Amino acid sequence: MSDAPDRRTGPRPTGADAGGRTRRPRWALLAAVAVGVLALDQLSKWWAVNELDDRMIDIVGSLRLRLTFNHGAAFSLSQGRGALISLLAVVVVGVLVFSGRQATRPLAAVALGMVLGGAIGNLSDRAFREGHGLLGGGVVDFIDVQWWPIFNVADSAVVCGALLLVLANWREDDAPSGDDDKSGGAGDSHDAGDSHDVGDSDGAAGTEVEAGAAGTTAPERR
Repeated sequence: MSDAPDRRTGPRPTGADAGGRTRRPRWALLAAVAVGVLALDQLSKWWAVNELDDRMIDIVGSLRLRLTFNHGAAFSLSQGRGALISLLAVVVVGVLVFSGRQATRPLAAVALGMVLGGAIGNLSDRAFREGHGLLGGGVVDFIDVQWWPIFNVADSAVVCGALLLVLANWREDDAPSGDDDKSGGAGDSHDAGDSHDVGDSDGAAGTEVEAGAAGTTAPERR
């Protein structure tokens, strides 16, 4: 029998790949995506404030660009509760930064970066734009499809990032079973090969011993 350890037994360590190597958080990718989303959001809001102050721009169909200032939640919801929503946004940002330690796969890092960049983008509006009280500034919204509340780039990034995060977690849950099946199949083949080799070696050794014994005990014929 083979003395090799069975690699199929025991749970895989958290953050480890199929080979047992520890995966490191993708901080650089997460930060790059977050900064990119934040920059795109703030640039688009700067453009909207300067170009849509006294006009609307029709794009195609019901899609148009119209400037509004939102003191509620995303998509102009929960008006009048800006301060509470801002404090919740601060908590969300902290949780996302803490969760970044689990972003060991590129898709998860991109998803968290999108959500983090969008959350910081809207939080920046509440902190630095004109409003009432602490973190009471109005968030700039300007994308209007006329059958959905007006939103901005940050809102889109948060929603798309959340969907990607669900997909990343789903793929993460499916990955171990597939890897274990592959490693299990390899282990079975390896064990079968070891048993076959040992059997052949034992058979060959037995044949040689019998042949040697027969050679020493057989009478000599002349």
